[in-house]
Amino acid sequence: MTVATIRGRELHVDAEGFLTDSTEWDENLAETLADNIGLELTGRHWAAVRFARSDFAANAESPTLRRMATAGGVPTKEMFELFPKKPAKKLAYVAGLPKPVGCV
Repeated sequence: MTVATIRGRELHVDAEGFLTDSTEWDENLAETLADNIGLELTGRHWAAVRFARSDFAANAESPTLRRMATAGGVPTKEMFELFPKKPAKKLAYVAGLPKPVGCV
């Protein structure tokens, strides 16, 4: 496990920079993580992030694109608009969750 310093805080991350302890996450950190990948969070981003975190708490895994569309109410096309190119992976990163299963 690697430790990274972000916003003056030491955080546990994996080799790709995903938090390994989701309890270290907060909304201020999300803003910084989003900025790291060139995103400015809007209300729709926050809705996706909050759903992803609650879904993770219930299911112990990061939601897939399909889950975001069916249970989270964020259509796949919109996910690609909000989190371009690799939406599930970028959402998990910003939400402080592990990389979704199946993401490369």
